[in-house]
Amino acid sequence: MIVSLVDGRRIAVPLAWFPCLVDASREQLENWALLGDGEGIHWPELDEDISVTGLLRGEKAAG
Repeated sequence: MIVSLVDGRRIAVPLAWFPCLVDASREQLENWALLGDGEGIHWPELDEDISVTGLLRGEKAAG
């Protein structure tokens, strides 16, 4: 997964870090929204939230 930040940086992490996303369909992956002012990403159909801070820290999904 690659996330582009407004300051031009790009964060790339393995999708395998987020099992809920690995198992999702293309349609589910494409249905996302920003949280707040861009603090994170939310996939409503998957009930998955990933924070930008967590990505910067290299945090994998819990569980």
